[in-house]
Amino acid sequence: MGAIENVMENKESRIPVEAKELLKSLASEWEDVVDRNSLQVIPVKGAMTNEVFQIKWLTKTETFSHKVLLRVYGEGVEVFFDRNDEIRTFEFMSKHGQGPRLLGRFHNGRVEEFINARTLSASDIRDPEISALIAAKLKEFHDLDMPGQKIVRLWDRSRNWLIATKNLSPPEEAKAFRLDAIEEEISTLEKALYRNDQHIGFCHNDLQYGNIMIDEVTKSITLIVSFFFSSLSYNA
Repeated sequence: MGAIENVMENKESRIPVEAKELLKSLASEWEDVVDRNSLQVIPVKGAMTNEVFQIKWLTKTETFSHKVLLRVYGEGVEVFFDRNDEIRTFEFMSKHGQGPRLLGRFHNGRVEEFINARTLSASDIRDPEISALIAAKLKEFHDLDMPGQKIVRLWDRSRNWLIATKNLSPPEEAKAFRLDAIEEEISTLEKALYRNDQHIGFCHNDLQYGNIMIDEVTKSITLIVSFFFSSLSYNA
């Protein structure tokens, strides 16, 4: 038991102080928690841009534990999205049955409901039954009437990313990756895809298997959203 506690303690050092205070505040709302200051921290694999942890607290029954998911944003991701838009979007999605509930947020991340489901693998998405479930869930996602102005953000966002990339790239790398040519390519795509009758919808834009979870019992699908990828954009 001592060895396990040491491992957990080492993992806890990776959590921002502000996040720890938020977690303790959440735990104080559960009367059956043994010690709100005793966090069990378990890294969750599969996240590409954030650090993600399962947080657990032991309860007085010892047969049940409270769990939440802690998401700490990767360094520099504020370049890609507006935090106020992120929270507004997250809350709207939660109210309409998309993704986990938002339990709290701090400067560099958020705390979410822990979903008892597993993350899909590459082989899962080749399964016709699972693929059909994903398609149905994605249809619900694309039909969300997201509040706010209905504008295409894809092109401005792409140009902002390009500017940020140029600012961070040494001249030799910018030349090797032909960054100067990408601005022209963005404009070419924008003109080619523009139509007066286009439908603008809320898009995921990062639907790789690591962002899809399935409940093995109910067969329900949950889509995990990376907010600097999701946007109002062209629906396929």
